[in-house]
Amino acid sequence: MCGIVGILGTHEVAPSLVEALRRLEYRGYDSAGIATVNDGRLDRRRAVGKLVNLSDLLVHEPLAGKSGIGHTRWATHGAPTVVNAHPHRAGPVAVVHNGIIENFRELRAELTAAGQSCESETDTETVAMLTRAYLEDGLSPREAAAKVLSRLEGAFALCFLFDGEEDLLIAARRGSPLAIGHGEGEVYVGSDAIALAPMTNRITYLDEGDWAVLTRSTVEIRDAAGEQVSRPMKTVQIDTSRIEKGGHRHFMAKEIAEQPVVLADAIAHYLQDSGITLPEPGLDFTQIDRITMVACGTAFYACHVAKYWFEQIARLPVEADIASEFRYREPPIPARSMALFVSQSGETADTLAALRYTEGKADRIVSVVNVLESSIARGSDLPLPILAGAEIGVASTKAFTCQLTVLFLLAIKAGLDRGTLTEAEAEAHLATLRNLPGLMNHALQTAPEIERVAKELAEARDILFLGRGAMYPLAMEGALKLKEISYIHAEGYASGELKHGPIALVDKTVPVVVLAPSDALFDKTVSNMQEVMARGGKVLLVTDAEGAHAAREGTWRTLVMPGVPPILAPILYALPAQLLAYHTAIAKGTDVDQPRNLAKSVTVE
Repeated sequence: MCGIVGILGTHEVAPSLVEALRRLEYRGYDSAGIATVNDGRLDRRRAVGKLVNLSDLLVHEPLAGKSGIGHTRWATHGAPTVVNAHPHRAGPVAVVHNGIIENFRELRAELTAAGQSCESETDTETVAMLTRAYLEDGLSPREAAAKVLSRLEGAFALCFLFDGEEDLLIAARRGSPLAIGHGEGEVYVGSDAIALAPMTNRITYLDEGDWAVLTRSTVEIRDAAGEQVSRPMKTVQIDTSRIEKGGHRHFMAKEIAEQPVVLADAIAHYLQDSGITLPEPGLDFTQIDRITMVACGTAFYACHVAKYWFEQIARLPVEADIASEFRYREPPIPARSMALFVSQSGETADTLAALRYTEGKADRIVSVVNVLESSIARGSDLPLPILAGAEIGVASTKAFTCQLTVLFLLAIKAGLDRGTLTEAEAEAHLATLRNLPGLMNHALQTAPEIERVAKELAEARDILFLGRGAMYPLAMEGALKLKEISYIHAEGYASGELKHGPIALVDKTVPVVVLAPSDALFDKTVSNMQEVMARGGKVLLVTDAEGAHAAREGTWRTLVMPGVPPILAPILYALPAQLLAYHTAIAKGTDVDQPRNLAKSVTVE
């Protein structure tokens, strides 16, 4: 959720802190703040709302110093106010935090009883208060931070800055990601490498439970047991053009438009001359009798689509589960099971917790991620990159279609391994997949028509999405996209379920979006569509030319997609669902890239 950054620099750090926070703002934008040490004196600036408000404040109230920390907040404990904004300070220490301190109430009660007073509603302030108490007991900053870390319960990434210490940062991670960047006479801390990209490409990722004492010339890392350890320094390649809008109005628009290119990259990565090629140690689906797929949000809907593929193509039973519920059900994991986790960031707290539940239970743990250095990737037997590139818009677009692409390739491999798919059948599917980026380019040409439709959709208070088969999870994804960025109430249903309750909502004010390529279930979907129209409902039919010819009569609007074999329709039809949401949000005037109450990477439960 929140984004944190720290810099021990050779120049004034405030501009660099703000620029790094700009790259992290997708993690939260309820408030932002920085703290620096200048001439031995600790000071800070904080502002409510988006980062631009902090930038404006710094124009009028500049903050000098070559050492500093910064934070962009997604509110958990306490409303978005200046007093609740990070960095939190208690006397000689300032702290920034991503995560949740679960025992902060007990700690706060202890500190209050000892005479300390708090000014905020946050759990983070307790960390600063406890550090101050240990400093006042005579401990050094390093000793105080170590003792504080031993008392905290929950998930967190932390960075400490101390009054009088211009060459010291202390950073720690437990449950939330944290990276150290190495420069020339400088050192950096960030929630992810994207934040540090303009400053360095040399990155050390802290392992779970690690904490680090940083100076400009030294990096000392200790594990959860307090033992000094060495973590590898890696050179990461981050295409900085991928984290700029590139002439587009919004990141989301850019990322929608990038999908043909990134899908082609993903396909080329996995499809070699020898066929589907996976990284070592690979996968042998003859050793697997069952797959458990776990994810959150959009990634869960990708799993839901893949369930159809694996069961139909490979005859392999699949259970798809919401990560936030999975481990609390305590589901049994039978022998010869594969656990598969899907996450764009690879840091989603609920998904990571589910992965840890399956450790020692599942025969293989596989992840489909966009960040190969993420916690979920490193906790997997086989991490599979989706190669979508940096996705900044909060509403997932290109990551979703890249996830689907990788999952489809896995389903084809499973079918080949298990003998449910012949080589000729597999090659036919793969040939279609290779053509998909071109079809997506064609689908993107419908954007002007979708924009016109969206202007009318923007007037609705409620919208239903319908789909059958693998288009059912697409209906749920379309509804989610619309909800996320336009704030219109929307729900996705299996078309056949319409008459079991949702049809009661249908009237002339409730548009119904029907995702219906001309497949084996098309006629049944059209029957459900007719039930809507018979009750005065406005139907937006999204189909292909054949489907439009057969069923557009009586619809409110019809959007025609290029023809695609039904098995790959969920990937192609993601585009009109995304564009509908995007243009509806534009028509309503909402913040497309940073919708209210949301963050890109959900690193708290």
